Amino acid sequence: MNTKPLLSPVKIGPYELPNRVVMAPLTRARAGTERMPNALMAHYYAQRASVGLVIAEATVVSKQANGWLNSPGIYSDEQAQAWKQVVDAVHAKGTPFFLQLWHMGRASHSSFQENGHLPVSASAIKLNGEYIRTPVDKQPYETPRPLETDEIPWVVEDYRRAAHRAKAAGFDGVELHAANGYLIDQFLQSKTNQRTDQYGGSLENRYRFLREIVEAILTVWSANQVGVRLSPNGNYNDMGSPDFRETFLYVAQQLDAYGLAYLHVVDGLEFGFHQLGEPMALAEFRSVFTGPLMGNCGYTQETAASAIKDGNADLVAFGRPLISNPDLVERFANDWPLNPPADASIWYSFDQEGYTDFPTYRESQVLEA
Repeated sequence: MNTKPLLSPVKIGPYELPNRVVMAPLTRARAGTERMPNALMAHYYAQRASVGLVIAEATVVSKQANGWLNSPGIYSDEQAQAWKQVVDAVHAKGTPFFLQLWHMGRASHSSFQENGHLPVSASAIKLNGEYIRTPVDKQPYETPRPLETDEIPWVVEDYRRAAHRAKAAGFDGVELHAANGYLIDQFLQSKTNQRTDQYGGSLENRYRFLREIVEAILTVWSANQVGVRLSPNGNYNDMGSPDFRETFLYVAQQLDAYGLAYLHVVDGLEFGFHQLGEPMALAEFRSVFTGPLMGNCGYTQETAASAIKDGNADLVAFGRPLISNPDLVERFANDWPLNPPADASIWYSFDQEGYTDFPTYRESQVLEA
């Protein structure tokens, strides 16, 4: 198998990557109720650091941004300090490490919020989903409270402060989570943004929130150390807008002006598809975004290599294969078989089971001998 395109070096921003395999941000819920990174997380990331670039799991930028049990935070100096052990473990393998910045918006619940306040969003449109797992067990989703116009700068400032703390923790860059139906995506998409102020209505207005966050972060980081993640095809968290193609081509074109490290596009359909038209492919984004493009979701070794060879992707992020194959790059390089997929029932256990206990190929050969 020709793995050369996928395993060839590439320069992303100031970083020379030895291969084009990226560890996708994967929420694994090992940070506890205080949302504090720990030694187990450091071990997990170090196991997988033979990839060209590691993107840490989605990490909340404020208490208001919370909405997932045991996910990590970056809204306190203590959390930033705790991240250092994880960053150091990845850097010991010589691998650049970006932190994904996250606000869940309407995908949260009042039981996560201070004083039991409602979660916030662009508009008062409830997520149509079965339930959310909360500190008080499964609960129905609630109709969110629209952010007041004068509150939005405070949320932008939360992102800027989180970006500053990520730098203090030693990360090499940050990625804005503007995908999968979380707060930024809720502002971008017409399905969830029915505002009548300067943050709603036109494409320019719906993009404004993301633009302000990007420009705030660029006061902390160089543009070539900042990535943005989009999910134009996804229906996760009850998303999907009739004007999705127009929206996301506009957003990508606007982002192109900054000279970002990369644009991370969840183009695959394995995470769900809204069925509102032909799915958007990376080639469409290539026509409006001149910087590095990263594909994601459902790629195999073969399809990833083809996307890079054809010039549609510069990097490909892998998620689930890296959960159960910490040595994924070595398996690709040697055409070794992959471990069976991880059992989803233990993805979010709070210990090493389903987390750091997957054997490398060489370890499995020893065990079988």
